[in-house]
Amino acid sequence: MASIRQRSGTWQARVRRKGYPDEVASFKTKTEAQTWARSIESAMEHGSHQSIQAAKDVLLSDILQRYRNEVTPSKRGAQREAEGIQFMLRQKIASYSMLNLTPGVVAAYRDERLRTVGAGTIIRELSILSGIISHARKEWGLPTANPCALVRKPQTPPGRTRLLTSEEEARLLAELRPIRRRSSWMVPLVTLALESAMRRGELLSLRWEHINLTAQTAYLPLTKNGTARTVPLSRKAVAILKELPSYSESGVVFPTSHMTMHNCFVAACKRAGIANLRFHDLRHTATSRLAEKLPNVIELAAVTGHQTIQMLKRYYHPKAEAMAQKLG
Repeated sequence: MASIRQRSGTWQARVRRKGYPDEVASFKTKTEAQTWARSIESAMEHGSHQSIQAAKDVLLSDILQRYRNEVTPSKRGAQREAEGIQFMLRQKIASYSMLNLTPGVVAAYRDERLRTVGAGTIIRELSILSGIISHARKEWGLPTANPCALVRKPQTPPGRTRLLTSEEEARLLAELRPIRRRSSWMVPLVTLALESAMRRGELLSLRWEHINLTAQTAYLPLTKNGTARTVPLSRKAVAILKELPSYSESGVVFPTSHMTMHNCFVAACKRAGIANLRFHDLRHTATSRLAEKLPNVIELAAVTGHQTIQMLKRYYHPKAEAMAQKLG
């Protein structure tokens, strides 16, 4: 049976049950203590409980490092997840033992991060952390509850509607010219993104063996949605590809790294005086431009790779002036 009392400004929960050692934990609120106690009692009733005392010598940093080394490499978004885990490893929260990693500690990390980054970033970080702890509980026998489940996530921010204007495009491309930057891949990379609406990861993983310039198609064996798709290419997109060297040791069309691309893009935007623009905004821009050529939303979704019309609406931003012209 669980007993809960307030002690030294915190709420202490103690669970006693025959056949198990006493389990004790402290929480910031009474609600958190009651929720934790119920989860422990339920696990004891079903025979799946493990003493949380075994978690006192396991640090969050140990769990993060093991997950990064054993699980992350098998994922499609391995590089970005590894970067996120590496960031968390440098934070104070990584020094907590899994026994002391309470919802209050995670909430404090959330609040601290919200001072410097947006809600969307925090939501992604908490999602990564929650997934790692859940994996450790299921696969590695970590005997603790998931504190992230009791932490309120920030409100999901509205979808971005930032589009690149024609005038900004000219300035951006001028700053990306090889004469100004060491990377000669940025201009064709950006222009192809604006022509095809392909995602950044799809562009960087594009291989020559999957491109048919005669049929004007690019085959993507694995996309963000987990499915393959064939992207139709415009004549301008084909011309862009024809101007590129058709061979590289790796076989990829753009033999450059995500970090190099990101740094070049951010620096060029800064030099061009273009504010609040991300590379992914090029996909929004391309989708809106393609919608003028493909008014049929089913055909448009087939090109962009969106599986639902609802998701497509997040990227399709028609101009009110253009729609007014259509209305007459």
